Amino acid sequence: MAEPATVKRALRAFAERFGGTPDLVAQAPGRVNLIGEHTDYNDGFVLPMAIDRGTVVAARLGGGNVRVVAADLAAEDSFDPNGPIAPLPGADWRNYVRGMVAMLRSEGVAVAGCELAIAGDVPQGAGLSSSASLEMAVGTAVATLAGRAVDPTRLAQLAQRAEHDFAGCACGIMDQLVSARAQASAALLIDCRSLDCRAVPLPDEVTVLIVHSGVARGLVDSAYNERRRQCEAAAAFAGVPALRDAAADQLAGLAEPAARRGRHVVTEIARTLAAAHALANVDMGTLGRLMAESHASMRDDFEITTPEIDALVSLLQREIGGEGGARMTGGGFGGCVVAVLPARQVDAVTAAVQAGYRPPNGAPLMIHACRPASGAGLLA
Repeated sequence: MAEPATVKRALRAFAERFGGTPDLVAQAPGRVNLIGEHTDYNDGFVLPMAIDRGTVVAARLGGGNVRVVAADLAAEDSFDPNGPIAPLPGADWRNYVRGMVAMLRSEGVAVAGCELAIAGDVPQGAGLSSSASLEMAVGTAVATLAGRAVDPTRLAQLAQRAEHDFAGCACGIMDQLVSARAQASAALLIDCRSLDCRAVPLPDEVTVLIVHSGVARGLVDSAYNERRRQCEAAAAFAGVPALRDAAADQLAGLAEPAARRGRHVVTEIARTLAAAHALANVDMGTLGRLMAESHASMRDDFEITTPEIDALVSLLQREIGGEGGARMTGGGFGGCVVAVLPARQVDAVTAAVQAGYRPPNGAPLMIHACRPASGAGLLA
């Protein structure tokens, strides 16, 4: 859930641009993935949680067009919800809004003219799913204005389609689904084939620490889609519908780099299930080992880390010791590192990171300690 300051920005932008007050205010959180990277589009398992940063949409029915103002960008958009809706060229925030309206319309939701003011506090390019947060907040607001209560899982599927068709990123379902269905004080073990979700409580004495590497990333412009194609090739070689169904020995003889990509996914799925069990039993030593193995696999087999990310993970792992762990989180090629550790260690570990790491972009170091937040919905 977004911070109160973000809600105030959305309301202020709404009043300044449209006048008066909105009919409703919707929010959707960003997320951090504890473990299970690039397993979602391979029908595997993931273990994310929602964070206390997100997107807020102040919304009101009115007019013939969908009119939108992005408070944080000082930018606007306007389009006819009943006419052809097509993506705009390039990586443009407006595509996520247009995509969600188009997907809701395809679902039979009677989208009418409305006014939307958007504000968010999820850092972009950080691997914390600012795009899914935006999609889910817009989808919740627009569907509610239309008088439709769309099932959260179905709304997440529509948001995933919007990201595919309007943003050009062939993402899995994890980001949208955890933003839709997250539970406070728990991570969410998601079966990305059945879309079943199981809450895994995060004990009060355990904290999640998110550290931004200062290396910006862009999934659409990166090798993300290439990795997905390599995973599909590995599944085809193994003769299975998806890598979830493959065993490591079925990849023997597969050409590189597809063999390493497949090996990462097969082993990462197993690690994710084991990590959920370890977290449920507060077995921090096992959880830390699994996180370290996950990061090594992303670095060596999936090749999606960076030298800066690797250095930051090593620093965190060294400071946390055997009572937790750290790994890169998100699609890769930059972004954030996530650590799970005892709450009593947070101050000491934070100080060690501040003393031992400098973001290469020269920006202030972002370190955010958080607990799991709840999923998308309306604010009272």
